[in-house]
Amino acid sequence: MTKRRMLFVLLLILCGGIALRAQATGDPTADAEQQKVKTLLQQMIQALGGDAWLHAPGYELIGRTSGFYQGKPTGEITDFWDYRQPPDKERVELGKKRQVYEMYVGDQGWEITYKGKRAVPKIEMDDYLRRRNHSVDAAARIWMKDAGALYIYGGQEQVERQLADKITILSSTNDNLTLDLDAGSHLPVRRSFEWRDPLYKDKNVEGEEYDDYHKFNGISTPFSTTRYHNGDMTNQRFLYNVVYGGAIPPDMFDVDAAVRKLKK
Repeated sequence: MTKRRMLFVLLLILCGGIALRAQATGDPTADAEQQKVKTLLQQMIQALGGDAWLHAPGYELIGRTSGFYQGKPTGEITDFWDYRQPPDKERVELGKKRQVYEMYVGDQGWEITYKGKRAVPKIEMDDYLRRRNHSVDAAARIWMKDAGALYIYGGQEQVERQLADKITILSSTNDNLTLDLDAGSHLPVRRSFEWRDPLYKDKNVEGEEYDDYHKFNGISTPFSTTRYHNGDMTNQRFLYNVVYGGAIPPDMFDVDAAVRKLKK
């Protein structure tokens, strides 16, 4: 274990986490805590829909999104149609007339209008990739497959009047992801992670809170998602509908095809 990683683990222990001596000494108590967190994560996956959720070929989210700055509404409110194909394809159509697209494929992103396409600015792309790489989807599809990950149980806490089990995953590359799972349903009610600005070196905390779950085709989806940056609300989205299992057209994530469609 690297010195940086050891310091991170020790900090979590001092803040109330469970000691992870099992990985180094085979301590039975720590082994049990590791297994407890893994069990909670499996219960989360089952609550979200199990194999139907894990292997959904694609889906569409329909709703409205609004922006905030320093926790105050900016007045920016728009309808959206969000098409996703795990693990790394997304297309968002914005506005009532759906005349602006945002498309992400792999580690690239574009904004598309009738004028053509332009690359998403690097600072915005980095922000998007951080959120995608620390999503609930990523926790199940990527983080839980990391053989060198450490699992920390942080006890129970209140999240928006809900009692939740707090768990943290520390990856083999020293990245971190914290999930709060409803103590009864095991559904995620909050996701957060810390990252350090590469230029200014200050620490940032990104968070999302989930509420108003509905089940479609056996898959549970939060109809309310609120995003935070360092404790300030930055975005809210509310869903009207979710469509799982529908066929996604082959050209849905073709940037040039999208340009041609908007230019018509």
